[in-house]
Amino acid sequence: MVRTTPARPVDLAAAFPALREHTAVTTRLHPRPGAPTVIDSSVGGPLLWPADEPWPACTDTDHEVISLHRPDTVRQWRAFRAATVGLPYDPTGAERAGLPPWDFSEPPELARPPIPLVPVVQLYRREMPDLVGPADADLLQVLWCPHLHPDLEYCPRVELRWRRSAEVTAVLTDPPESAVLFENHLPTPCIVHPEQVTEYRDRQLLPADLQARIVAWQEQTGNSYQQLSAAKGWRVGGFVCWALSGLTRWRARRAVPR
Repeated sequence: MVRTTPARPVDLAAAFPALREHTAVTTRLHPRPGAPTVIDSSVGGPLLWPADEPWPACTDTDHEVISLHRPDTVRQWRAFRAATVGLPYDPTGAERAGLPPWDFSEPPELARPPIPLVPVVQLYRREMPDLVGPADADLLQVLWCPHLHPDLEYCPRVELRWRRSAEVTAVLTDPPESAVLFENHLPTPCIVHPEQVTEYRDRQLLPADLQARIVAWQEQTGNSYQQLSAAKGWRVGGFVCWALSGLTRWRARRAVPR
């Protein structure tokens, strides 16, 4: 299946020709729920992991352990939600399906380290022209801790693995799973549909005169440069998106001696 990003409602390069010097090509993944295998690029799917290689784990002890759920409970809740989309709200329906209340949290003692990491994304270079990495590797695997890390501004701790897929002859078929986790840190297995698109540099990194013209244009038209410039959703390559973390805060953190 081919997925195509609709054309922007405003042609930024026509409105600001100088932006042509601040473009990059990125690959949107367009993840959609499915049943990927270890030989597929995927989000939240199984990894092509060597059977004789230890599965990575988080050994940190300082996690934010709130709203803890077992992985199977998260999956059952998601299936329940999908099956009841469009139906009248029934607060007892989940109980009849054998599910605990969503505001229920498992004991924090279950979150003791070592905590097996969760597969987040697997990318084969053959499908990702924007994937940059070691020249002799053709596969990138990204995993993260399924809990919140206060020292990382409540983001997960991330681990990357580069591989030569042809060297993986025996695959781990039953990787360990965390006893409990934070729901948002368990991706739904998705098949990806790569598409290359053009995006523009973050406004705060543009030359000062161009920034000023864009700000004036936004005030005059009501358009949002940020919404129009960056590719949406999961993507590979291109520019860093600062919509969540904020470039100003990142610069401040970089300036603090450590």
